[in-house]
Amino acid sequence: MRIGLAQLNTIVGDLAGNRERILSAYDALVAAGAGLVVFPELVVCGYPPRDLLLKKRFVSDVEHTLTEIAARIGRVPALIGTVERNAGNHGRPAFNSAAFCHEGRVVTHARKCLLPTYDVFDEDRYFEPAEQPAVIVHDGLRIGVTICEDIWTHPNLSTRRLYRGRYPIDQLAAQKCDLMINLSASPWHHGKGHVRQSLVTDAARRLGCPVIYANAIGGNDELIFDGRSLVADAAGTVIHGLAAFREDRHVADLNIPRPHLAPTFVQEDMQDMFDALVLGLRDYAHKSGFKRALIALSGGIDSALVAVIATEAFGADNVTGVSLPSSISSQHSKDDARLLAANLSIRFETIAIADAVTACETALAPVFTGKSRDVTEENIQARIRGVLMMALSNKFGSLLLTTGNKSEVAVGYCTLYGDMAGGLGVISDVFKTQVYALSRWINRDREIIPWNTIEKPPSAELRPDQKDQDSLPPYEQLDAILQGYIEEGLSRRDLVAAGFPEAVVTDVARKVDLNEYKRKQAAPGLKLTPLAFGVGRRIPIVQKYVS
Repeated sequence: MRIGLAQLNTIVGDLAGNRERILSAYDALVAAGAGLVVFPELVVCGYPPRDLLLKKRFVSDVEHTLTEIAARIGRVPALIGTVERNAGNHGRPAFNSAAFCHEGRVVTHARKCLLPTYDVFDEDRYFEPAEQPAVIVHDGLRIGVTICEDIWTHPNLSTRRLYRGRYPIDQLAAQKCDLMINLSASPWHHGKGHVRQSLVTDAARRLGCPVIYANAIGGNDELIFDGRSLVADAAGTVIHGLAAFREDRHVADLNIPRPHLAPTFVQEDMQDMFDALVLGLRDYAHKSGFKRALIALSGGIDSALVAVIATEAFGADNVTGVSLPSSISSQHSKDDARLLAANLSIRFETIAIADAVTACETALAPVFTGKSRDVTEENIQARIRGVLMMALSNKFGSLLLTTGNKSEVAVGYCTLYGDMAGGLGVISDVFKTQVYALSRWINRDREIIPWNTIEKPPSAELRPDQKDQDSLPPYEQLDAILQGYIEEGLSRRDLVAAGFPEAVVTDVARKVDLNEYKRKQAAPGLKLTPLAFGVGRRIPIVQKYVS
């Protein structure tokens, strides 16, 4: 059998647009000889639809769109991820389904069994689970159908314990399938790819039949989907693999396996991270209607990295970098910002803020009488920059990108309503050590980010001779502590037992806990790690627990 895989970049809620993408891919794959065309999970409405599912007409509108799509499906059937209304008297109002469409109609649905409710997922809020996966008989073949989480019950995964033995792969194994298809919208994070591939190949061996895995691609809010749809034969060998981080389609012949792996199906970690950030930014902006990007260029490594990503995502003609020097800004920072803009061929503007800072300090002087200078005055500089950058964003309709990395955001080394002002935190889930690694990787062939920006000691330059390490431990140590405390849930005692200095651990953990209120007001950020700040992390702002 020849299977057409359609790896599409859909927009959540764009039912008409998604319909045309689906039908265009279907027509192309049928013309290429596909005998069945497979699409990703919830491709009709886009993933994740979240509380759109609670709107009165949304589910019926999705069903109507599916009917329109099915009417144009001919002798070659299609398996399409969609929302199906729950017509019963009990349970949640909808199912997460795969619609089997053939010869102008929806023949049947296969419903998702396991509904993830952890990290960024909240499907149990909206969907009713199926008791077991469906088996569709077509052209003499028994085709088992699973949807995303249904295969995430491998014995080595912690997710297995969530479902109390209701394992769809085991249920399908008893039904002797000729083929298994998994429709997915599986978000990417660093290090996830090999786990996902292992699930598919292990399922093929367990079932003794080929497995088709069709994954979504694109950025939707914080989430980035990398595609990498694949086909594994009955022995668990990957024989076809689609591109990473871009739309792709391919016809896989299961009878005469001719290995075909897209050049980007497997690539180095730095390329993956860069491609993910570019795709996430491009889709967040373009799907929201933004065509231009705006960045405050400090001469530091964080804003430089964001500028490189933005230039790749928008094109140099659509990116503006702005230098906002104060009276204490170093000459090398101003020079590095200008050189970066020249290397990227982006528009560059300079707006001095010394007079505005003086005006604010003069206005506040009567109220501040008797108070010594402290971080308050430092933050005035950052907040004036935020005001000016937002004014430029409003005037020119550009998306202002924040430049704080995960290390800074974690410990609050950022200014609320200052450098945190903006529409998207591009690298807010990238640790500082990863910022350095990515920047050096970007410069692997030629200098794009000025080497002085990479090699000089990092500084916020909000007071004379300021260095990050005046307030923070070395970033290698800080990032290791943050990874343990935030992503792995380790306690302070655990981290001290692992060899980190107790005073440093206590200080870092205290800063993380105290700055939850800042993160709740931050711009949404692109998710790159297993646990990012945002919808997947729900720590109370007001709480007294100390681990």
